[in-house]
Amino acid sequence: MTHHILIVEDDTAMAQLLVEGLSRRGYQAKTAPHGEAALALLQQHDFEAVITDVNMKGLDGLSLCERIVAGHPGLPVLVITGFGSMDTAIKAIRAGAYDFLTKPFEIEALVLALARAVQHKQLREEVKRLRDEAGVRKGTSTLLGESNGMQEILNLINRVADSESAVLVTGERGTGKEVVARAIHEASRRRAGPFVTINCGAVPEALLEGELFGFAKIDARPARPGAFVRAQGGTLCIDEIGELPPSLQARVLRALQERKVKPLGTEIEVPWDARVVTASNRDLETAVEEKRFREDLYFRINVINLHLPPLRMRGNDVLLLAQHFVRTFAERSRKEVTGLASAAAEKLLAYGWPGNVRELQNVIERAVALTRYAQLTTEDLPEKVLHPTAATSASEADESVLVPMEDVERQHILRVLRAVGGHRTQAAKILGLDRKTLYRKLEGYGPEEVESALRDAPPRQIGAAES
Repeated sequence: MTHHILIVEDDTAMAQLLVEGLSRRGYQAKTAPHGEAALALLQQHDFEAVITDVNMKGLDGLSLCERIVAGHPGLPVLVITGFGSMDTAIKAIRAGAYDFLTKPFEIEALVLALARAVQHKQLREEVKRLRDEAGVRKGTSTLLGESNGMQEILNLINRVADSESAVLVTGERGTGKEVVARAIHEASRRRAGPFVTINCGAVPEALLEGELFGFAKIDARPARPGAFVRAQGGTLCIDEIGELPPSLQARVLRALQERKVKPLGTEIEVPWDARVVTASNRDLETAVEEKRFREDLYFRINVINLHLPPLRMRGNDVLLLAQHFVRTFAERSRKEVTGLASAAAEKLLAYGWPGNVRELQNVIERAVALTRYAQLTTEDLPEKVLHPTAATSASEADESVLVPMEDVERQHILRVLRAVGGHRTQAAKILGLDRKTLYRKLEGYGPEEVESALRDAPPRQIGAAES
């Protein structure tokens, strides 16, 4: 993807040098000799970032920055000057500049700052789009997702909804298996009937049999229908079926085969008619091999399998779900919270979410309760999300993948660069490489990958140039 940049520079040679340097790195740049010309170009073209000099005739760089921030909110401005001082840097930040660089600077330092600015703009736009999307879907279930994995799940739900075949929903804890079961029910011709769910892992074994099959009337105790009968005409969701005790597996299999159940305390069989959807976070195939789960029951419930991807593999679905939860909990608590600040969104994307959607929901509920602003900020997020460990980092959460040595080196270099705030000279010293070697390796990775790795980098000092 080509990024369009506006360079505002009254030094023609300097402007041309920047155009050529950025062009070699995949950017397409237009130039303006002064602030007034820049404002005219901004009315005619869409840019993803502006680079402006400070000292120019007429409208200077700081005044231009203020005008851009006011008239084009969200468009990042990088201020460069040969007369850098802390006072100028503070003025630039107060004017709304995204970053500040002093001349002379290396083109790679500018490219890195520019890549981060473009990423920041894109993230702001994505957060806004997802906020609008969540508003359109207000009141719907939390089965939201635009990732390929979730689009496949949604497609399968539509295809199997009107079928009477048994569905097994699998996935890690907290991925939304019961939500999928309910979505199948709501899309089916049985939607007018009841949706009954029973969690085999949450009910004590001594009570589970009665909850499933019911009780007959005995003396003064009234009859009580079980889950199979209560779901008559609708859908029965048997959640965490992998926790079903071996002693009950045969009875459940028989109920599924004969479409009848025998309540406790009687020999009279009661017919039932419901769609059955089961769910499990366990590997049932392994349980079958280890004789902990009946093979015939497994084949009976696993006619159609829907496997939910973990949240860490769903990309920007994290933000779509987060925005949905923001709206839900803001309305519930009657707070004027409208969305996520981009810095908070970056932290949510970088976290690995071992608890999946359920954990995200918990984090957003907490943040909405704590926030003092109209948007959730990083100070509203828990420590584990702000500073994820290797085990909870989205980029390092899956340890089952074996990678080549070249990829191990790449990950280590980017990790060191992130730890030193993007300072390449310092990173080269820690890695034991000369600067040229490090630059060559980073150039091979590409600016987008380097920028992605630097999301959690400590903030660079204003006006600091790479040495």
